[in-house]
Formats: sequence, C-alpha cells, structure tokens
Amino acid sequence: MIHIVLYEPEIPQNTGNIMRTCVATNSVLHLIEPLGFSVDEKHLRRAGLDYRKDLTMHVHPNWEDFTAKYPGEYFFVSRYGKKSPDMFDFTAVDGDIFLVFGKESTGIPKRIMIDHLENQMRLPMVASARSLNLSNCVAICTYECLRQLGYPGLSRVEVIKGEDFIGNE
Repeated sequence: MIHIVLYEPEIPQNTGNIMRTCVATNSVLHLIEPLGFSVDEKHLRRAGLDYRKDLTMHVHPNWEDFTAKYPGEYFFVSRYGKKSPDMFDFTAVDGDIFLVFGKESTGIPKRIMIDHLENQMRLPMVASARSLNLSNCVAICTYECLRQLGYPGLSRVEVIKGEDFIGNE
C-alpha cells in the first residue's frame, strides 16, 4: 500500500487535490500537524470534497507520533534530493511505501532529512525552477510508484460510462 505523508501542509486547496489523488489511487493520506487549515467535515463539505467518505486519512500531532505508529521505508520528495523517482525500485520495498512531502513554504525540516539521505528524491526540472506545486508532485510520484507496481487494484478502463463510451453513438 502507498501512504502519502504531508508534513505540516499549509494550503487547503493542495491538500484537497491530494485527497482526490489518494482516493483515485487507493492510497492512505497522513497529515502531520500543525495544519494551515481545518479538516473537519463542515470545512470539507464546503470545499466540495464529496469523496471524503472514500478517503482513508489519519492526522498525527507530530512527526515522532507518526513514525512511532507507522514504521517503514520512507521516501522523501525534496528539491534537495539527488535522484529522480524512477531511480528507486519500489518493487523491492518489503511492506508499505511512504512518500513524504514537506510544507509548501519550507519543505521537510533538515532534522528529519539528515537521517534519510539515500531515500530523497527530486523531480527533474529546469535549473531555474525552484519547485512544482505540491499536489502535482504528489500525483507524479504516486503514479511512478504505481507504474512500477503494475497499478495494483486500479482500473485501466472507464467503468462509470463504460469502456466503449467514445465509440458508441
């Protein structure tokens, strides 16, 4: 299973997009507090997140609480990573995969990153670009992971309108 971990996310729209990605990919979402917004049902409904009922989400008071409850292999996405996501072999991971993303303004703290130098990745981009949008990074990295794993449990055809919808007149 893939777990998406957001360290102190600040922008609710990014987290809303990431929630949708988690539902679509059957991934678990973990939010590390403090958050820059509320995730109560009232605020989620107002934001139009009607798929919340299909989301598996856990909120943790801090990094230490999260790692104590979910030991495993963590992969950190950071502008300081030196490997692209395709350079990791996610099929070799024994157990769940944890993709960790930092807060929009400052990323993942150095105190956390320093112990995980080998498991840091960066999305390749032009040298003058500082970063990509957080929700885009989550989608890109999640789908690279899923690609390597063969898209387990995901449909490769349209099921709501039918896989032959385009060809039917």
